[in-house]
Amino acid sequence: MNAVHALLIAFRNYLLSRTDLTLKHFIDGFDWSMEERSLAARDLPVVRSLREIHPAGNGAEGALFDELSRAADVLHWAQTYSITDFGSDFLEKYGWVELFGTRGHFASEEMAGGFLLLGRGVHYPDHHHTAEEIYIPLTDGSLWSKDGQPFLPHWSGGIIHHPSNIRHAMRTEDEPLVALYLWRGGPLAQKSIISGRL
Repeated sequence: MNAVHALLIAFRNYLLSRTDLTLKHFIDGFDWSMEERSLAARDLPVVRSLREIHPAGNGAEGALFDELSRAADVLHWAQTYSITDFGSDFLEKYGWVELFGTRGHFASEEMAGGFLLLGRGVHYPDHHHTAEEIYIPLTDGSLWSKDGQPFLPHWSGGIIHHPSNIRHAMRTEDEPLVALYLWRGGPLAQKSIISGRL
């Protein structure tokens, strides 16, 4: 079994082990037997952050983080935005990998899932998209805002749910963010709309 397939199994098993009803509803009926695509490995500067993180504890989030770390060098890391969106410093500290979806290592038209990385000291401004979204941080201490509300800290293993077209933003301080994400119910490859722009 290759590292990407092992990561998909760990991703699936982690989600199926959770008891949160919002998450259970989100993934209910999803077919995990997907065709694997051949995607070339692609690195990004922010992936260095992943190599420097030592998550606290050895729980389920730590085990999934370890699988991600093992597969990191063969994953196709990507960025949605350009330098004109948020600037060069943001791009140095931002990236994601779609494990499955319309562009991912495994093909799905129904749902997309993968991992978001944000380095230290990043502000990911208010944005929104048609797809409903769930995030589960695998690291502690990131700050999240939804629908213009104040930023609040979230911890490893917490469920963060964004309904369709709800504005949301994220911020990191001293610790990078590694978060599992899921998208469904909208265009799975849509570039998020940055609030205040058409």
